[in-house]
Amino acid sequence: MLAVLEGFATITVLIGIGILLAQLGIIDLAGQRALSLLAFYVASPALLITVLEDEDIGDVLSKTLVASAASVLVVVVLYVLLARLVLHRDLAHTVVGSLCSGYVNGGNLGIPIAAYVLGDTALVAPVLLLQMLVLQPLALTVMDVAVAEERLSAVKVLTRPFRTPLTVGSLIGIFLSVTQLQLPRPVHDPLELLGAMAVPSMLLAYGVFLRLGPRPGFGGAAELLSITVLKLVVQPLAAWAVGRFVLGLDDHALLAVTVLAALPTAQNVFVHATRYDRGIVLARDAVFLTTILSVPAVTVVAALLA
Repeated sequence: MLAVLEGFATITVLIGIGILLAQLGIIDLAGQRALSLLAFYVASPALLITVLEDEDIGDVLSKTLVASAASVLVVVVLYVLLARLVLHRDLAHTVVGSLCSGYVNGGNLGIPIAAYVLGDTALVAPVLLLQMLVLQPLALTVMDVAVAEERLSAVKVLTRPFRTPLTVGSLIGIFLSVTQLQLPRPVHDPLELLGAMAVPSMLLAYGVFLRLGPRPGFGGAAELLSITVLKLVVQPLAAWAVGRFVLGLDDHALLAVTVLAALPTAQNVFVHATRYDRGIVLARDAVFLTTILSVPAVTVVAALLA
């Protein structure tokens, strides 16, 4: 568990630096938005290319992927019903809330947890690819439709996922993995350097907004509490139930899908909210609260199922 705590500590330090930079007046809200857009359009696509090119895509075709996908579906459906029928949120806000409820921090926390708690880094690959290739492109496409000033044509809607930088980066990485092609060093090395900016820029931007934006919880305590319960309680329970009773996973695989489902909301949900200027406060608060509470949540899951 030490590695898990170290992962959380790393996130906390970088967010704290962002808060300090905002406090000192070095980065303002305009700079925060620039950092978020840099992560969205440049650093994250480069990171996806360099990470996915070395992944074994065959790992995606496993029962653990089914359990992870089912847990996401459960919490997203529950949140959409809440948002549309009870809270009366618009479509764009509903997409952000859905991502807050089901999009896990599989990179910055999932990788060390998979390595040191579960004993195999590859176990996080199905979750990462599910989010990168299905959940994220679908969400961004719906967001494009929701915020468009004019009705989009069917062609634009259907091709939008393939024009999103994050999706393009994912597809290039998968192509390199499947074909086992190696990028020449003059191409690969700059991409690796750009990719290294992705997580730090996300976390710094989040820290700046945490200091300069509305206080946590200002965006709606009831909705935030509902998302937190969906993320840290319902999602891991759904992953465990599907894995245990439907798929018959062995003990180790069951532990893996449940622990990974209990991870907090990923920081790039905040980046997406900033990019589309929808649900920014909700995304910030969800990342903040679920990150804090996921430490005991992951600990409890590991203690019960290990």
